[in-house]
Amino acid sequence: MSSLAQPLAESVVQSVDWLAIAPPTIAAVVGLVVLVADLFVAENKKALLGWTSVAGLAASMVLLLPLLDGDRSTFCLTGDAAVCSYTADRFTLVIQFLVLGGALLAALLSVTALKDADKNLPEGEYWFLLLSSAAGAALLPASRDLATLIVALEVASLPAFALVGLRFGDRKSSEAALKFFLSSVTATAVSLMGISFVYASTGTLYLTQIADRIQNVDGQLQTLAQTGVVLTLVGFAFKTAAVPFHFWVPDTYVGAPLPVAAYLSVVGKAVGFTGLILVTVIALPSYADVWGPALAALAALTMTVGNVGALRQQATRAYSAVRLLAWSSVGQAGYLLVPIAAAAYSDDGERAIGSTVAYALMYAAVNLGAFAVAALVGRTKSLNRISDYRGLYAHNPLTALILAFFLLCLAGLPPGIIGLFAKITVLSAAVDAGLGWLAVVMAVNVVIALFYYLQWTALLFRAPEGEAARHILPAPLTAAVALTGVVGIALSGAPQLILRFADTGLF
Repeated sequence: MSSLAQPLAESVVQSVDWLAIAPPTIAAVVGLVVLVADLFVAENKKALLGWTSVAGLAASMVLLLPLLDGDRSTFCLTGDAAVCSYTADRFTLVIQFLVLGGALLAALLSVTALKDADKNLPEGEYWFLLLSSAAGAALLPASRDLATLIVALEVASLPAFALVGLRFGDRKSSEAALKFFLSSVTATAVSLMGISFVYASTGTLYLTQIADRIQNVDGQLQTLAQTGVVLTLVGFAFKTAAVPFHFWVPDTYVGAPLPVAAYLSVVGKAVGFTGLILVTVIALPSYADVWGPALAALAALTMTVGNVGALRQQATRAYSAVRLLAWSSVGQAGYLLVPIAAAAYSDDGERAIGSTVAYALMYAAVNLGAFAVAALVGRTKSLNRISDYRGLYAHNPLTALILAFFLLCLAGLPPGIIGLFAKITVLSAAVDAGLGWLAVVMAVNVVIALFYYLQWTALLFRAPEGEAARHILPAPLTAAVALTGVVGIALSGAPQLILRFADTGLF
């Protein structure tokens, strides 16, 4: 009997490619190390935890380099090596670079924020949560079955709730965390129900197998499969902060520590869009006639509501700078949805998805840079109003010029060539797919966004009112601003590089 059991056991044991899974694994392991080390590190040496976390995220990014030589897969079915739960292909590596790079920049901002917080933020828990969320975000683009996908999504999301509400005795922070938690839990519940319906009708959780089997579902299960598809898409629409599932964004960004808001604006958004791409393009291409029009309508609605919300922000209102960036991020989510919707209509779906990835890379660099400057100003102007940026050029000319550059990139105006290039790439994806009406809606929204971006930019160069505070640049904050500035300027000089880098290889 033992001789029969041994071959059976060997047949279900899956081999592990440790190099392929190294980037998210290193982030998770360093998170655990930091949490345990926090028990033994003296109060005056807590900064070591932050620099250890930064080093861990940098090591995770370095471990992407050995994976560039070809696609690698692990946790594959023993009977079919082509069906795997984890795949490190070109798409995976680009998104992992984005999320780990975004987490690294958020960590640099956090080093200064934790020092300024004066023990209102527990350092060991903070770094553990940030690294855990980054590990989940890095796992998600490699997921090729729905179970791994939803686990990665929750590993990325659950620590983020705690990060938002981690500040001691801050009612605003607690309310923000509660809104974020309730909206995300609702999204997860809807997604899980949709996934269970898809599994019941196809008998598999692997994305490639779902793509094959869902086309030949038994007639009695057709309605179940269709309902599962719709619910799964609705769940991911919550995660991407698409309208009307965006209501949590402004209050969450304002209530969270600013580095966490920066992290959510980039990494949180990348997680939602990556999951949406994997579900629609890989698992459900046969339902393109369902998700294509739905995502196109969501894109139009999201960019319009986001930009109008940003336009309505009053310069003297408390936290208006952060609120404007929050509403702007909702509008940018609409632009990111456009190429995914176009993939349903296009003969070249890979190019359309590449446009979304290229836009996400541009947005990540410049939006994190804008948040970095907001964190700098927020050190002396705790209410972080747009009016607090008036006359910034007179006292901190380099900082003002860099923020102006970031805002012009987000607006899509020279010298922010990379922003203009990314928007043209997204527009061309819509036009090539025959979605002319969506391209027109996007063009109108770009014009709306120009007003509030230029208004903020002009304020930087106006004469200051009263005596302005000097903004001292701590080394971590300087590094974050400098890194994002260098990336934005370099890509504006050679914008074609980002499209080559964003070649997904998904198909």
